Amino acid sequence: MRITHALLKRLPKVELHCHLDGSLRVETVFDLAQKDNIKLPGSNIDDLRKALVIGNKRGSLEEYLSRFDITLSVMQTPESLERCAYELIEDVAKENVRYIEIRYSPILHTQKDMTAEDSILSVRAGLRKAKKDFGVKSGIIVCGIRNISAEISLKLADITVRYKNRGVVGFDLAGAEENFPAKEHREAFYLIHNNNVNATIHAGEAFGPASIHQAIHYCGAHRIGHGTRLKEDKVLMQFINDRRIPLEICLTSNWQTRSIRSLKYHPIKYYYDQGIRVTLNTDNRLMSGTTLTDEFQLARRLFGFGLYDFREFTIIAMKSAFMHYDERKIMIKNIAEELESEFGIMPEYVQQN
Repeated sequence: MRITHALLKRLPKVELHCHLDGSLRVETVFDLAQKDNIKLPGSNIDDLRKALVIGNKRGSLEEYLSRFDITLSVMQTPESLERCAYELIEDVAKENVRYIEIRYSPILHTQKDMTAEDSILSVRAGLRKAKKDFGVKSGIIVCGIRNISAEISLKLADITVRYKNRGVVGFDLAGAEENFPAKEHREAFYLIHNNNVNATIHAGEAFGPASIHQAIHYCGAHRIGHGTRLKEDKVLMQFINDRRIPLEICLTSNWQTRSIRSLKYHPIKYYYDQGIRVTLNTDNRLMSGTTLTDEFQLARRLFGFGLYDFREFTIIAMKSAFMHYDERKIMIKNIAEELESEFGIMPEYVQQN
């Protein structure tokens, strides 16, 4: 079976690392800005696309994150948040994503008197409506922000606890990594863990393995967002492998933020060969100009991954999802059966090319 983009698009998929404010449609940003009289860079959609989509313009993580000022400016009402959440599910449904965890920080959507709680309810409404229309299951991950304050992270952790099992499935720490250590936010994670909530943390993207160490040992992260620098500490890498802590890999954005010097040097294949749990993700579909299908194709082109490997990525992602075990088990069974019946991919199958 020839592994084409069209074939990869048809495969059932699971995504664990996708930012809502980084995954809007350009047309939606433009439309919402016109409705709310918000100034944008450029006067048309093409200009806006050039300002938002990074393409080959590599830069620092901070430069990458600066583009979020544009998308966040049009995501300050309940209606806009509900629309953006709904459209994201509509988009991922077109590439057969079965489950997705969507992360964002409610505190960044309060410029027009919308409360953080209102924003949770709005995103949840969009996701629930989209599930009815497209059949894609989803969960919300609330993000604390490294470079804002530990006090705000604690408030966001409290919101996460209040909406546990009510649409919210986990807590994250995002934002500028260097000079903003995760351990400063550990009180928020104490609250998270004391209330039996799952946690993931961006780490090892713009800073070294010490950042990953803090995420795990100070904050108790159950998953690591990115983790590209993990290979620099073999002892820590072995610990993560032994504990089966998954890495949320985002190939395109890792290259764009210079967390790797070249895509061909990305450690995903090395991690995978070591038996580390790795998953493929988009990070920010808009800024990185990518889809999960594109990330699969990139992994195929760079490292020669075959259909069996993509089965492994998807099953690992589902095993690592912040979802109750009984639900995960059913979804894994359904995905495995589809991979076998529709594509002939079984666990013992070994891809030869």
